[in-house]
Amino acid sequence: MSSTRRQFLSWLPALPLLSNPNFVFSQEPSAQELRIADAIRQYSAQGYHRTGTAVDTVSGAWLSDRIQDLGIPAFMDPIELNRVDVLYASFEFNGMQLEGEPLHDCHYTDVNGITGTLGPLGSDAEIGVVMLPPSTASAIHSELDAIRRTNRHRAIVIVSDASYPSDGIAMLNAEDFSAPVGPPTLQIANAHWEALQEAMAKRSQATLVAFCEHKEGKAYNVSARIDGTDPDLAPVVIMTPRSGWWRCASERGGGIAVFMEIIRALIEEPPARDVIFTANSGHELGHLGLDLMLHANPALANDAAIWIHLGANFAATSSQVRLQYSSESVRQLSAGHLRRLNLKADIETPIANRPLGEARNIFDAKGQFLSLLGTNPLFHHPDDRWPDAVDMVKTVQWANAISNIVKDVSRG
Repeated sequence: MSSTRRQFLSWLPALPLLSNPNFVFSQEPSAQELRIADAIRQYSAQGYHRTGTAVDTVSGAWLSDRIQDLGIPAFMDPIELNRVDVLYASFEFNGMQLEGEPLHDCHYTDVNGITGTLGPLGSDAEIGVVMLPPSTASAIHSELDAIRRTNRHRAIVIVSDASYPSDGIAMLNAEDFSAPVGPPTLQIANAHWEALQEAMAKRSQATLVAFCEHKEGKAYNVSARIDGTDPDLAPVVIMTPRSGWWRCASERGGGIAVFMEIIRALIEEPPARDVIFTANSGHELGHLGLDLMLHANPALANDAAIWIHLGANFAATSSQVRLQYSSESVRQLSAGHLRRLNLKADIETPIANRPLGEARNIFDAKGQFLSLLGTNPLFHHPDDRWPDAVDMVKTVQWANAISNIVKDVSRG
């Protein structure tokens, strides 16, 4: 282990291997179940996985070290970025002062903030307010995006949906991180939604502060490769995001755990094709890490035999698992393996539609992909933690299914 990696890993909390008193298997767990549970538990325990933070760096070193423990060289590929650091953020109305989290792709206030009238998003109020549902595919998300780009309001307040716990903020991804747009926008919890609605109805005055700075920072993609027996065959790429808001145990932890299980499966059954592994930081910043990886390997998106995307939320309690395919042949290949395990996706994205998550980058490049993701009642919320947010049975099932598919396509 390198001295740098050893230094990073020394910051991790001391965690016993899975003798976790907060999680009980329904029966004696297998070695695989213990591995998957332990990977998600440790990932969750590391802390807030925002890109470019100390936790993000430590988590990358932890993942790299786990891969190297299996005998596969792993690398931490640097990403330069201007991270948003929040100096002070608050929202005050009718004598109440609430903490908030700014968007990471908007413009910001000075330390005094902006004072103005409250009203619904799209009204003539100086500070527009909207409650957003968890699904980013909703019409109101599109409306918010359009209004941000027209600067209709001097500032915007986004309230986490009523379906979330009353405390804690469900964050939005920063799709425009590289070129921020729109007025200062603050995200708050829903605990005072009723009082805020009354204040809007009365056109009350409020003050929003989103005082932030950009700071040069560094994040890391984690990469590895298993060489196949036939170098003339097109490679398979396994990708999973590894950064996100809060601890994101079920959002990101499932992908990290299955990523490791696929490496183990291919060590046991060596592939004919080269298999490239990439765990990317920058997910919540418009897929920054994957974009840079593709920029460094411009032919790979299209030339790979297939990309396997281990996306968000399939490990979540109450998740509706979604599969996305680049073609009918990929769909049929997946369906055959799923039938053998008596497994089925709850949702399928129509093949012609631009997919969700990092699979969209491969779709845009006209590459071949299979993408696994799902819904999550705690999406982007601080309560997405081990163990309650994770459905272990479902996670193990999909780990087996995707590992079998990868072994099949990597044979040539």
